[in-house]
Amino acid sequence: MRSAKLSLVLRQLRDQGPRSRATLAAELGLTRSAASALVAELVELGLVRPAGLSRGGMGRPGTTVELDGAAVCGIGAEINAGHVATIALDLAGAVVAEHRVPLDVSRSSVDEVLDRTAELVARTDADVAVAGAATVGLTVGVAGLLDRPREVLTLGPNLRWRDVAVGTELRGRLAAAYPVAIENEGNLAALAEAVPGDPDRRDVLVLFGESGVGGGIVADGRLLRGHQGYAGEFGHMIVEPGGRRCGCGRIGCWETVTGLRALLDAAADPDDPLRDPALPLEERLAEVNRRADLGDTRTLAALDRVAGWVGVGAAILANALNPGVIVLGGYFAEVGDRLRPAIEEHLLAGVPAPQAGGARVELSTLGFAAARRGGALAALDAVFDDPTTVAAPRRAALAGGAT
Repeated sequence: MRSAKLSLVLRQLRDQGPRSRATLAAELGLTRSAASALVAELVELGLVRPAGLSRGGMGRPGTTVELDGAAVCGIGAEINAGHVATIALDLAGAVVAEHRVPLDVSRSSVDEVLDRTAELVARTDADVAVAGAATVGLTVGVAGLLDRPREVLTLGPNLRWRDVAVGTELRGRLAAAYPVAIENEGNLAALAEAVPGDPDRRDVLVLFGESGVGGGIVADGRLLRGHQGYAGEFGHMIVEPGGRRCGCGRIGCWETVTGLRALLDAAADPDDPLRDPALPLEERLAEVNRRADLGDTRTLAALDRVAGWVGVGAAILANALNPGVIVLGGYFAEVGDRLRPAIEEHLLAGVPAPQAGGARVELSTLGFAAARRGGALAALDAVFDDPTTVAAPRRAALAGGAT
C-alpha cells in the first residue's frame, strides 16, 4: 500500500509537473499530512526535490516539489541494421550518456553485434556511475519480429537474423545487477512518443522508417503488443502484389515501397553518394532535402512516390485503429515536410470517417534515437511502479562513489 501511494505521487509529478504538497493532496485524494509524508520519503530516496514557491490560490504560497532526476537512470539500447547505440536517461528524462557505433549488422556475426552492444551498455553504465547515479534497468530494442516471452528474435529481415535468443545472450555478456528486458524497437519508439500526461498523445500510431518500416500502437495510453507480441509489424502489410521482394521473403510488402532503400533507389543512381552506406544517414537525408529544395525533378518524384505509399498504408491503419495522432519517425521525420501533405491527402481520401477520424500527422522530434529513448523510459518505469526499489541501487551507488 505504501509503495502504491508513493507511485501515485511520483507519477503525478511526472505527468503534471511541479506541485505543492497541498495540490498533490487535493488531486490524489490524500490528506495534507499523508501527502507531506509521502513527499518526504521520496525526497529521502532522492527521487523528488523542492522546486520553489507556488503562488496560485488563496493564502500563503506553498513550496512546490518536482522530480529529481539525479539519483537513478534507465539505459536504452538499440540493435538496428546500420548501428548499435545506447542512451541513459535520468528520472526527469535528461540525457546522462549516449553512444552510437556504426555497424553493418547484416554483414556481421551475431556474436560480434552482441559483443559490441554489451560493450556500449557497460560504457554507458560506467558513465551513469561517474554521474553519481544508479542504473535501475536496461531495455534493448531490436529490429524485427520478437517473441517477447522467450526474448527470441524469430525473424529480423534487415538484420538477417533468425531465432536469436537475444535476452539470454546479452545477459550472459553483461552479468548486470539490474533487470534486462528485450523489446521490439518500434514498440519502444511508440513509448517514447506517447508523452505521459499529454491527453493528445494517448492514442498514437507511430510509423518508423529506416532500413525497414515498423512502428507501434498506443491506445488509451497503453502500448498494444498483440496476442503474441507481434503487433506493429506494419512494414509487412502486402500493398503491391507482384512488386519487389521483401527481406522477409514475401512480395510487395509496404516497406519495399516506403523504406529507405525505396527512396534512395528512386532518387539516385548506384554510384551516387546518396546510396553510399558509409556516409552517415543524416547527411544523406540532408542532401535529399537540399536537392528537393533546388527543385531536382528526380528527387521530388521519389519523395512523391514514397509519400503516396506511406499515405496508402496510413489510411489502412487509421481505418483499423482510429488514432488521434500519426507520428512519422526515423527517416520519415527527416524528410517529413515533403511527405506530410501527400500523406494527409491520402488520409482524407482513404478514411471515410469525417476528417480522417480526427487523426493528425506530426513529425517526431526524437530523430533516430526514439527507440533507445523508449528503452530507457521503459527501464525507468519500474521506479514509477515502485519507488522503494531504488533504495538498494542508490545505496550501492553512493557506497561506490565513496571508495
